[in-house]
Amino acid sequence: MRPPAVPRTLRPGPFEGALVLPGAGADVWQLSIAEYGDGTADGSLDLLDATERQRHTDFRRDVDKARYAAAHIGLRHLLGAYLGRAPGDIVLGREPCPLCPEPHGRPCVPGADLHFSLSHSGDLVLLAFAPTAVGVDVELLTDTGQADEVSGVLNPRERAELAALATDDAARLTAFGRCWCRKEAYLKGTGTGLAVPLDATYVGAGPRPGDIPGWLLTDIEVRDGYAAALATANPEPRHGT
Repeated sequence: MRPPAVPRTLRPGPFEGALVLPGAGADVWQLSIAEYGDGTADGSLDLLDATERQRHTDFRRDVDKARYAAAHIGLRHLLGAYLGRAPGDIVLGREPCPLCPEPHGRPCVPGADLHFSLSHSGDLVLLAFAPTAVGVDVELLTDTGQADEVSGVLNPRERAELAALATDDAARLTAFGRCWCRKEAYLKGTGTGLAVPLDATYVGAGPRPGDIPGWLLTDIEVRDGYAAALATANPEPRHGT
């Protein structure tokens, strides 16, 4: 069984130095919103572009504003370190949607040979960067009601795995968190998001992620009370070239 990915921690303030993408797989980073801050004290909100600032303004709750600000400020600092650009100069865009002609697929930096994904829940933000398509997801696990409400839309094998844990609430919640984060990470990686049937692909609720052709699913080691997963495009090797 492949070990979980261990994220690096992003600390508050400008990122010092340059970063290099791995040749395969992904770099995963985490930050604590409470520690990282919302960008108001040090002026980091100025790094956001007009679209991001409007999105930030549109949130009604302060906690949502802080979460969005920390995630996007952190994203810009890391993108700047990978691309050798000033964080405020990064232009963000969207790839074409795989389900329609509209440009609302995976987030991207147009023209850059880099893929990234972002997820946040509770106090935790995860960011992943890779040379191929990538998706990341993190979820704060609250109670077994999460599993009970959503399990009906999962793959039949996943539903059976959760049903086998019906008498163990803690184990069922852990298994559900693994399954849901793997599924979200994979669907973010493909660019479809939740617009496709959630029962179509098996990602597994057990300790070992399911096998998806062309993709690698990996759980992420995060603090207690959370679940997280990573999906990276893993093209089949070419033969005879």
